[in-house]
Amino acid sequence: MIMAFDGSSIDGSLYADVVGEAQRAPGWLDDTVSLWSTYGLALFAVLMVAGWWRARRTGAADAVTALAVPVVVIVAYGVDMAVKLVVREDRPCQSLHARTLEACPAPGDWSFPSNHTALAVAAAVALVFVSRRLGAVAVVAAAAMGASRVWVGAHYPHDVMAGAVVGALVALTAMLVLRHRSETVARRLTGRRLGALLLAA
Repeated sequence: MIMAFDGSSIDGSLYADVVGEAQRAPGWLDDTVSLWSTYGLALFAVLMVAGWWRARRTGAADAVTALAVPVVVIVAYGVDMAVKLVVREDRPCQSLHARTLEACPAPGDWSFPSNHTALAVAAAVALVFVSRRLGAVAVVAAAAMGASRVWVGAHYPHDVMAGAVVGALVALTAMLVLRHRSETVARRLTGRRLGALLLAA
């Protein structure tokens, strides 16, 4: 039997308060939050495409930076999953037997850190390096994603905070490194087939 960490002692009472409020909230609000929690990551994909489309008109180096965003998000996901496998924290709905908007995952679907939050924050931080305007939109959306994961009962607040830290650290590190190498990468790719992705026709 796999032993799992019970994170309820950290902020279980706060989690219980939030999911309790969700149970008392109007149906339209719960439906909206649940929809965002489930499908909201699609917005970040749209922002990435918009960032790339804009960047390819301003220069190959900017386009390289924009194309790096989805790669950074994938790396953040991998790091987040690795932490999950090390910590192995049970979902709060399992530990507290709480009634939640989102169906309680099966045992072994670990809670810490929040994947959704890590992906959203990684995308948001990376997009800031592409466009401050798109980055600002993504930061607000990432905050909403993190909050929604607690509201629907999928995560403790500390899961969301940890996911945000993972996503931010991975994205910030990767984008700062790339900032000093984007020109070099752009020069290497411009003459190849991928060069078509870097500059507008």
